Amino acid sequence: MNEITVKKRVFTEEEIKALNKKYKPLSIEERIKELYKDFDVTEVMLTSSFAATSAFLLKLFSDVNKKQKVFFIDTGYHFDETLNYKKELTKKYGLNVKSISAIKEEHEFTTKDETWRKNPDFCCSINKVRPLETIKKNYSVWVSGLMEWQSDHRSTLNIFEERGEILKFYPLLDVTKEERDKFIEEHQLPFHPLVAKDYNSIGCTHCTVPGEDRSGRWNNNPKTECGLHL
Repeated sequence: MNEITVKKRVFTEEEIKALNKKYKPLSIEERIKELYKDFDVTEVMLTSSFAATSAFLLKLFSDVNKKQKVFFIDTGYHFDETLNYKKELTKKYGLNVKSISAIKEEHEFTTKDETWRKNPDFCCSINKVRPLETIKKNYSVWVSGLMEWQSDHRSTLNIFEERGEILKFYPLLDVTKEERDKFIEEHQLPFHPLVAKDYNSIGCTHCTVPGEDRSGRWNNNPKTECGLHL
């Protein structure tokens, strides 16, 4: 089924500043509720990697709006534990999940070429960035669970900002690691099973090893982002 095309909104710098001023003092739950007052659900694109602590953002959204579609980028290289975690959270929170993936021939090229070894940026571009580009044009705002403590790049972001011709919304941006862990404990949220094996940031099997925060991603490579959020 094709995505429903809605009228995409374009925002001025002043409008984005006003949104940041409005949302900054709100709690996470208030920010998400307010989102659906300012935007229709058909304008909102929510993505999840179903990685280490994805249950945090997904529970918050499922509590507010069950109609919200959750896009999962299936790179073809996920851990079996990630796919099982996706099934678990989908059932637990009644999520409306839709998987998207690369063009078959392009994905097969990265497999035969082992592109992740010599050019991980290109591999991410084919298997993560391009699939999302095909649907991104249909939405006005893109929700992501990035938190500023996770990397130097993320510490420079605002709650709302325009990136790649779409308005990005980071409701968890200023949540501390301690606040996140407290919420997870209080609500007994299930962790990704690999967290117990010291994987704290989980991507594709070829490029993920155990490590603190995002240090286990693209091991021995200066790369820290897949390219989706740059």
